[in-house]
Amino acid sequence: MSAPPFPWLRLTLSTVGIIGVGYMIMKATVPTPEQTYAAMSPDLRRKVDANRAARLARETATKAQENAQSIDPDSQKPIWADKPRP
Repeated sequence: MSAPPFPWLRLTLSTVGIIGVGYMIMKATVPTPEQTYAAMSPDLRRKVDANRAARLARETATKAQENAQSIDPDSQKPIWADKPRP
């Protein structure tokens, strides 16, 4: 008899097993964002809260600007569509 073909099934099962063990180890050791926040010192929590508030303010301002621009039909035209000034 000739040699068996490359053992694809065994290679696939080994790969899935290695990835599965790695995923289980990750799930067991990596803390959730809530756990990380709870473990922070009060000083770091204040900084994180300030950054979150600033980010939300920027997002709100950006959405307000997008809404204001969508109301104006001239803002939808590309700049090269304007007629040149004499």
